[in-house]
Amino acid sequence: MKYKRILLKLSGEALMGEKQYGIDPKILSEYADEIKQIHDKGIEIAIVIGGGNIFRGVAGASSGMDRVQGDYMGMLATVINGMALQGALEDKGMLTRLQTALKIEAIAEPYIKRRAVRHLEKGRIVIFGAGTGNPYFTTDTAAVLRGVEVHADVILKGTRVDGVYTADPEKDKSAVKFDYISFEDVLKKGLNVMDTTAFTLSQENKLPIVVFDMNQKGNLLKICEGENVGTVVNI
Repeated sequence: MKYKRILLKLSGEALMGEKQYGIDPKILSEYADEIKQIHDKGIEIAIVIGGGNIFRGVAGASSGMDRVQGDYMGMLATVINGMALQGALEDKGMLTRLQTALKIEAIAEPYIKRRAVRHLEKGRIVIFGAGTGNPYFTTDTAAVLRGVEVHADVILKGTRVDGVYTADPEKDKSAVKFDYISFEDVLKKGLNVMDTTAFTLSQENKLPIVVFDMNQKGNLLKICEGENVGTVVNI
């Protein structure tokens, strides 16, 4: 395996499947199958999942809601998604722990770095919920922050697009995909990989990012085996 410990970032919207909002159990089960493939290979897995399928703080703020209040609601949405993913993983026989940046002790452990690392060492999948626990920070930033803290080898950002392109491939059919690109070139070209705070944190800590299509079966395993899938962003 190319990586020993990964941080998998999943978008909340991906869990909707064909629905308008909420969680599609079929997508959850498919993701759990993909994760099980690499778990069975002995890879240590940490996961951060967004909450956009339930609530987005930015969207709430744009319609007049207080931004801080909206962001905390978004953090709770990520906890709901984390619980759903935890259930799907455990149904497939994997051991998991859900840790949250906000204390919700009836359903999750509080985030403690050393405890998270110990879980990973014991082969448990650790899901990090509630973002960073602070408003104005995205789950992309939470993913990179947790990745740095638990010494992940890479951030694997699972999206619905199969990598980083010169333009939005859904809007521009002439867009060209990068197999490899440096952090510096991403900034120069103004490409959208992650939000600026997350991207800068990843760059400063020399933590590579792989952007790939999570909905393509087998992609996650291929990346961990060292195959050229998606786009690698590195120094």
